[in-house]
Amino acid sequence: MAKQVVNGALLQCSFGVAPSSLVVLPVNRENSSQQPAATIMDHVPMVNVMPFGMCLSPANPSVAAATAAALGVLTPMPCIPNTPAPWVPGSPTVLLGNQPCLNDTSTCMCLWGGTIKVAFPGQLTHEIP
Repeated sequence: MAKQVVNGALLQCSFGVAPSSLVVLPVNRENSSQQPAATIMDHVPMVNVMPFGMCLSPANPSVAAATAAALGVLTPMPCIPNTPAPWVPGSPTVLLGNQPCLNDTSTCMCLWGGTIKVAFPGQLTHEIP
């Protein structure tokens, strides 16, 4: 079974150079391992999903501009996550605030082409399907 994701979970983007943490606001008032539990709707950039250091995606406009200025040499730029869609698939059988809970097998897509995965769910005691 998958682990339930909570506030402070460690995230990794396929185009990011550093891990980031998930911030879960305590709006649902449900905790798991004494931390706010996450749902698939915890995908808002710079609120829930923090930057991953530098971005290596050529689809990112700032990386594309810096690479063009460097005569085609890939030039990383600071990461600003762009995650307009919720995490998928989540846990459809466990709901929190009428939204599926987030488990550690879910992914979130960045508009710049990166796939964001859960590297560490923030706790190891609660499992959800």
